[in-house]
Amino acid sequence: MARRNEERGAGRGQDERESDVVEKLVHINRVAATVKGGRRFSFAALMVVGDQKGRVGFGHGKAREVPEAIRKATEEAKKTMVRVPLRESRTLHHDGAGRHGAGKVMLRAAPPGTGIIAGGPMRAVLETLGVQDVVAKSVGSSNPYNMVRATFDALKGQSSPRQVANKRGKKVGDIIGRRADGASAPDASEG
Repeated sequence: MARRNEERGAGRGQDERESDVVEKLVHINRVAATVKGGRRFSFAALMVVGDQKGRVGFGHGKAREVPEAIRKATEEAKKTMVRVPLRESRTLHHDGAGRHGAGKVMLRAAPPGTGIIAGGPMRAVLETLGVQDVVAKSVGSSNPYNMVRATFDALKGQSSPRQVANKRGKKVGDIIGRRADGASAPDASEG
């Protein structure tokens, strides 16, 4: 009996963790196959999920019914979630660019109050990621699959000062301190 309650408790923790995941349907595609008796329709769904705290993933699912396609896409998206470092839990640490196929995207960090300036599939990814201030531009293909993958390519290149410091074997203060030193250097030469 006690073991069964422990299992329920473990399951409940997992449900709570998954319940704060935000799901966004980006695109549904209806595909028709011509068969002997007429046309047979199937559906493909593109979903983006995220916890709005720096984790996001996307998935693609195909089925004969729309709800089943959405369920498959959501399951795949939850399995493929990645963590993206955010500055002050509201914007990106630095600008980035990504591409997939003919889809190219540019992401720029923005000051507080800017909001999410992005369109379509990129907006869905950034909202579920938890970014509040960002400017994004899509160039090239408007195919939602390529745009989502290009956005993930741009987000994959994001790194925090802590990650850069660990990679270089330095302290975070050395990495961030250089920005302030570089900005004050011209003032020192004038005086």
